[in-house]
Amino acid sequence: MRQLIRIIFGSLLLCVFIGFTASCSEEADCSMAERPMMNCNLYTLDRDGYAIRDTLDSLTVTAWGTDSIIVNNQQDVRDLTLPLRYTADSTVLVFRYSRNTTDTVIIRHTNTPYFLSMDCGYQMQQSINEVLHTRHRLDSIYITSNEADIYGQENIKLFYIH
Repeated sequence: MRQLIRIIFGSLLLCVFIGFTASCSEEADCSMAERPMMNCNLYTLDRDGYAIRDTLDSLTVTAWGTDSIIVNNQQDVRDLTLPLRYTADSTVLVFRYSRNTTDTVIIRHTNTPYFLSMDCGYQMQQSINEVLHTRHRLDSIYITSNEADIYGQENIKLFYIH
């Protein structure tokens, strides 16, 4: 009987020790630490002037002044998720279409660092202020939401001419 009481008491102490150890170990939840992206949808205007979703046959997007390819010859493009630069207040992207035609898009934005946690460090909030572009195939751009985020909310509408 004494042996049984020692086993039960020892098991109880072991469970309490494991419980304290597991509850004291913190796992860093850096789920908010994903990089915010600018989300774009493609549109065209119908004959009545209403915006309808559009698709590009082929698109390559590069960062101007670098050898970074963001989108590599993607087919049937309906939407884009594009990064904004952390180190500057503007991002310049070159859109290459299937017929060797290019458009350049300049996004002016505000970068605001904020502290997330000791484990996750600093993150960057990015707010789109203005978008400039050339007009070879791209007709116009409309900003729908200024804040780039991780949730996939549309930031800009890209209107194309066919």
